[in-house]
Amino acid sequence: MRVAIDGVGRLVVPKALRDALGLQGPAELEMAAVDGRLEITVTDVPARVEDREGCPVIVPEEPLAPLTIEETRDAIDRARR
Repeated sequence: MRVAIDGVGRLVVPKALRDALGLQGPAELEMAAVDGRLEITVTDVPARVEDREGCPVIVPEEPLAPLTIEETRDAIDRARR
């Protein structure tokens, strides 16, 4: 699907894609440049960034269960791609 970027860098996620992904605004998305393309990922966990002793830390809005070994390996593999 083709979209446009305006003069200040904003782009609009078309309604069909928002509906398919269950996105409702306001929402936060992860964005990265991967192999010459723009990759946008829906964040799974509502969270905020806090400054702790001068370092940004992502803090979930609600308690989370610890990751399993398999989930940790999967996350590392996805980050390496």
